[in-house]
Amino acid sequence: MSTLLRHRPHGKGVYVITDGPRDDLFAAVEAALAGGARMLQYRDKSTDADRRRREADEISRLCALHDVPFIVNDDVPLALATGGGVHLGREDVSIAEARAELGPDAIIGVSCYGSLERAKQLAGEGANYLAFGAMYPSTTKPHAPVAPHDVLTQVTLLGLPVVAIGGITPDNGRVLIEAGADYLAVVSAVFAAPDIQAATRRFADLFDSRPGIIQ
Repeated sequence: MSTLLRHRPHGKGVYVITDGPRDDLFAAVEAALAGGARMLQYRDKSTDADRRRREADEISRLCALHDVPFIVNDDVPLALATGGGVHLGREDVSIAEARAELGPDAIIGVSCYGSLERAKQLAGEGANYLAFGAMYPSTTKPHAPVAPHDVLTQVTLLGLPVVAIGGITPDNGRVLIEAGADYLAVVSAVFAAPDIQAATRRFADLFDSRPGIIQ
């Protein structure tokens, strides 16, 4: 089991999320890691369990080489099998159920959408980071309501890492960091780019260029 199960989110930076089955998945992940990704989530909504297990195993290994926490979207058994943390949405199992499976040191992140009340509840239940969005209209989730930017500022009072997601680009991401986001989570802006490493670096530079940020 990967030691990255023991890592808390640390510092600030770009949080890349894979975009489902693709022939060049491992090369794409390596490019994002080389570009400066600080956290990586394996997201694949297909039902091919064998392929998903093989892919998650390899991506977990790649993340370990770069000392980057590895997160699995929605699937607690797959996270356990591959040494990852897990990201949970509204329709997924509870934090308590995930914690019982993954142990006390696993990263468990949660989607809060635009709700501070949900964030407060899930922080109390033991979430390790709180994700908000869509911050802008999103091609990955085109029907997701857009969350107000000030929710990022208000939620910092809870003292947990804050993730912004949804429609984020290098051009509109800085305002989210200034509002309170510790991580910018991106899918298509990185993995649909012609140069994945360069695309990731453009997001990473939004953090690297700010004084006082721990990298």
